[in-house]
Amino acid sequence: MTKVFIDGSAGTTGLRIHERLAARRDLTLITLSEERRKDPLARQEALNAADVAFLCLPDAAAEEAAQWTMNPSTALIDTSTAHRTADGWVYGFPELPGLREQIRSSRRIANPGCHASGFIALVAPLVLSGILPASAALSCFSLTGYSGGGKKMIAEYESEGRDPLLDAPRAYGLGQAHKHLPEMKAVSGLDAAPVFLPVVAPYYAGMEVTVPLFSPMICGSADDIRACYRETYREGLIRYADGADEGGFLSAARFAGRDDMEVAVFGNEERIVLAARFDNLGKGASGAAIQNMNILLGVDETCGLVV
Repeated sequence: MTKVFIDGSAGTTGLRIHERLAARRDLTLITLSEERRKDPLARQEALNAADVAFLCLPDAAAEEAAQWTMNPSTALIDTSTAHRTADGWVYGFPELPGLREQIRSSRRIANPGCHASGFIALVAPLVLSGILPASAALSCFSLTGYSGGGKKMIAEYESEGRDPLLDAPRAYGLGQAHKHLPEMKAVSGLDAAPVFLPVVAPYYAGMEVTVPLFSPMICGSADDIRACYRETYREGLIRYADGADEGGFLSAARFAGRDDMEVAVFGNEERIVLAARFDNLGKGASGAAIQNMNILLGVDETCGLVV
């Protein structure tokens, strides 16, 4: 039976992974007591005893844990930012051409970032197909629930007498140095990172990533983009959907609690809006990590997931 260890199981991503895996009968979870879960020696032992280990840690701690893992049979799936553009690590986005095969044979997998997942799902297929040039100057607006900020932000939003400013959406990453930008550029095949505006809003979970395009920016039409998405997303946790709005509205909470993603195309002949909706803790974090583990183990990609 496959042995799995979640290093950082007390965080939001780790807790969701544990929740999804707890009912699995094909896995054995290696757990550490509350007293030992921060003990370096106990963590090293667990990492090297596991067949698959999830790193649900801050960047520096994830880099350290990766160095501790000496067992060549242990596959690491890192949910931090630390290794997403690092040599020797496969980017864990199996829906893109060639990556599923690389994930299947890799022992070092970097799980995508939440905002980055939506952007890459929308942009990378268009660059690969030649519909969108690598030189395109793009912008991206991404709306997320506050659970993406981790335990501290969750406590802040759910506290009594919270700051009234938290009752409205808040833009951040204003200095254009957001930690997801390197992977958004590299994995999408772009020459330059997009102008990126993430926004956190007062709801728990769900993400909506949009990329606007003017028709002269693309080689083709909106229908060509739709055809590209249909062809690209025939397998995995992403699907293209026609008429995906709710009566002219597009709710970021539509996929809350789920582990899949929906992409759609809106607009007209002059101005096009690409949109991806998913759960920031699902396909944007824990769901994607488990999908990558399932691929490694050779089981159905959706096993243990809510789709």
